Amino acid sequence: MRFYFTLCLVIATLICNAQSKNYWQQKADYKMEVIVDANKYQYKGKQTLRYSNNSNDTLTKVFFHLFNNAFQPGSEMDIRLQNVVDPDGRMVTKSKTADGKEIKESRIARLKPDEIGFLKVNNFKQDGKIAATKELGTILEVTLAKPILPGKKTTFTLDFEGQVPVQIRRSGRNNKEGVEFSMTQWYPKICEFDFEGWNTSPYLAREFHGVWGNYDVKITIDKNYILGGTGYLKNNNEIGFGYEDEGKKVKKQSGTSTLTWHFVAPNVHDFAWAADKEYIHDKLVRPDGVTLHFLYKNNPKIFDVWKQAQPLTSKIMDYYNANIGSYPYKQYSVIQGGDGGMEYAMCTLVLGEGKLDGFVGLIAHELGHSWFQHVLATNESKHGWMDEGFTSFIEDLVMNELSASKLENPFTGSYKGYINLVNSGKELPLSTHADRFDENRSYSISSYSKGELFLTQLIYLIGKENTMKTLKRFYTEFKFKHPTPNDIKRTAERVSGAQLDWYLTDWTQTTNTIDYGIKSFENNKITLERIGRMPMPMDILVEYTDGSKASFYIPLKMMHFQKENQNPAVKRTVLKEWSWAEPSYTFEIPNQLAVKKITIDPSGLLADVKPENNVFTTSK
Repeated sequence: MRFYFTLCLVIATLICNAQSKNYWQQKADYKMEVIVDANKYQYKGKQTLRYSNNSNDTLTKVFFHLFNNAFQPGSEMDIRLQNVVDPDGRMVTKSKTADGKEIKESRIARLKPDEIGFLKVNNFKQDGKIAATKELGTILEVTLAKPILPGKKTTFTLDFEGQVPVQIRRSGRNNKEGVEFSMTQWYPKICEFDFEGWNTSPYLAREFHGVWGNYDVKITIDKNYILGGTGYLKNNNEIGFGYEDEGKKVKKQSGTSTLTWHFVAPNVHDFAWAADKEYIHDKLVRPDGVTLHFLYKNNPKIFDVWKQAQPLTSKIMDYYNANIGSYPYKQYSVIQGGDGGMEYAMCTLVLGEGKLDGFVGLIAHELGHSWFQHVLATNESKHGWMDEGFTSFIEDLVMNELSASKLENPFTGSYKGYINLVNSGKELPLSTHADRFDENRSYSISSYSKGELFLTQLIYLIGKENTMKTLKRFYTEFKFKHPTPNDIKRTAERVSGAQLDWYLTDWTQTTNTIDYGIKSFENNKITLERIGRMPMPMDILVEYTDGSKASFYIPLKMMHFQKENQNPAVKRTVLKEWSWAEPSYTFEIPNQLAVKKITIDPSGLLADVKPENNVFTTSK
């Protein structure tokens, strides 16, 4: 116990001081005891929350998330669902009028009282004194009994009761694959307070932001249920669950109708779990000591896919460990229980039926979030592109690595999606809050595809070696923190020596586009033009009629950087810098050979929105 306490103290000290002398973050340690009435899909619990105010602010209020309240007719999530032009298909029912017109209706609006979700808080106390609470939809506002001074700690105690909604999005009961309990966003969770203040966004089915801390959770439920989720099971011997015996189910204990499952999770910012009476449990113990748990329905139709996916999941973790950094926990669970796939601390809930390739791709993405969200805890609501985009990047790399036929550029789908969004006229800046996008499609392409292209274009800007070094250093320096867009930019600058503020600004805070073209080729002089607002350095490949090739590199003046030749097999000439103010650039190539073709960016990593003018073919 003394070693564990000392280790936690050292980790906490490093977290508070590693980034800079001025960096701070709050800490929230939870203890919860929950009793589940499985027949009514309701639960009651007690929470003790030890909260550390590491900021320089005196706090007179705190705020909690009550996510379950979103699943009620008339909630903000319901209203948004009824008004967005392209509602999530999982959250609506579809029908047709007599004339064939499709009608989409909110599933939330149709929930009955015993189907809705709710989360109610009672008896809220601060250090034993009653604190006033005010419920505002999915946010609980608490006026403190006494202010929390900078550097001080306080203890909150509260009772809560909830009802598990029919599964509509992420959390819920009895999903379409028959999983009984998917318990995500299920408890009163304190909102994040950081250098920007309180993060109190209502829950509209988007992303999350949480406070780092330790969780100690006891869940009492009918003994026929099998549980999996965040943290380490501490009382395996007591409840007789098959975490030690692969493939086994709960061993029934005589004289009891319920079992209490005791989980602890150190240094996480969320806690999720799932339960079903028919779960089969497999485990795979990796050479590094990390145990992978797989919980899925007792359905013979899915056995082969789940069995085949298990060693592949381990290979994916190997790749992420090698290319980002070591997974810091000793367990990870893949659990059938989602309405697609969603990441949580030390686990993911996924749909469990489907073909192997798609299933493994889903696991690769959700597992990637363990690095890009559950260790690097960015503010997903404000910077969803860092979480989803970076995860998509590493997912595409590992899936390409596992593929029998490898692609030279595995990111082409994201480029296509981004260019289509630009051409649709519906793009918004990446700095747009996740809830403020006009359409779900625009949010998805922006966060996943354009966010991924932030990293693929770093390869174009500073080279692949520097980009992968950037990811490793970013993970090492900012794990268990809340990094911001500026942090990844500064990390890339420190690794490469390039100046990249212009890139972060244009790519994430504007809708400026990259559009370069070959304006002319006359008398061995190539003239390029910048048509879009966003500047970039230029890689030019010239192919001659005799089959030989030559490359030319035009540095961007404001970048103050010269990239290493990414294709040493082709001789490269470094030309004079191109400044943003100059709309065109002309350079001369040797005239000894006849030119066949000229190409801007042969790598395909430049997100040029009109690539058709990037190639010039002569008539020779």
